Amino acid sequence: MRLWETLGDGYTRRALAEAVLVGVLCGAVGVHVVLRRLSFLTTALTHATFPGVVVAALLGVHLVLGAGLFGLLVVGVVAAVSGARGGGGALPSAAPAGRGGRDLSSVTGVVLSGGFALGVALMSAQDGFTKDLTAFLVGSILTVGTADLAITAVVAAVVLTVLAALRKELLLGAFDPTALWAAGYPARLLDLVVLLVVEVTVVTTVPAVGTIMAIALVVGPAATARLWCARTGPMTALSMALGVATSVIGLAVSAQWDVAAGGAIVLTIAAFFALSLLVAPRVHLVTSRSPAVEPTAAG
Repeated sequence: MRLWETLGDGYTRRALAEAVLVGVLCGAVGVHVVLRRLSFLTTALTHATFPGVVVAALLGVHLVLGAGLFGLLVVGVVAAVSGARGGGGALPSAAPAGRGGRDLSSVTGVVLSGGFALGVALMSAQDGFTKDLTAFLVGSILTVGTADLAITAVVAAVVLTVLAALRKELLLGAFDPTALWAAGYPARLLDLVVLLVVEVTVVTTVPAVGTIMAIALVVGPAATARLWCARTGPMTALSMALGVATSVIGLAVSAQWDVAAGGAIVLTIAAFFALSLLVAPRVHLVTSRSPAVEPTAAG
């Protein structure tokens, strides 16, 4: 059955609206994740929220609320460890090269594996709600309700407003954290804002594609856009457009061939990225010696 043939159903319209909102949100946030090389940290955040989901199920509260609160705890731990190691900001990428940076990377890895393992252990010790938690792992965009859609819309509006208001400072922090600190900007506070924005985005995205695949929706469109764009403004616009396009195409593939929507969306993102690697102009390919994006005042 084709996607447009089911638009008369409320669940299809809600899923399509959720796909568009999540695509825009993840496309915008993903740019900062890619520029700051925070893909590993974002993966840790997506997996570390799972224990919060299990605890929320045990207490009978909304699963997203549990994921969000546990995610805030993880953000606090990462920020605290970064400060304790003497980094210039609250992010692992802001730590100076050497012992501090390696320690923070190790902490991130422990948070990823330990958090997810804790969630699995708690889930295996309980009965009665395994199916719901499994759905949270892989996502279920077709079951998104009106309340979920409203939450996504509010989160997207707030996050996009914050990113627009702090665009200059956040980009400077991404390309030259030392210059940001020397210019008198509150570097640690700005890094904490990035952490919170990423965490809120992850928690908002998880109901659609699940904790396992949320990282692809955050990083994939931005990484693809980076292959084509040499300026941050066009990169952001293309990333948001790709986020929407891949989400909608994935949803259509899901409806056409009756496959999991979350998996179809992520596979579409992977296909776009692989195709871009093959055909993108060579000057914009990401290399270890010359970054594909340069900071500019005009973006």
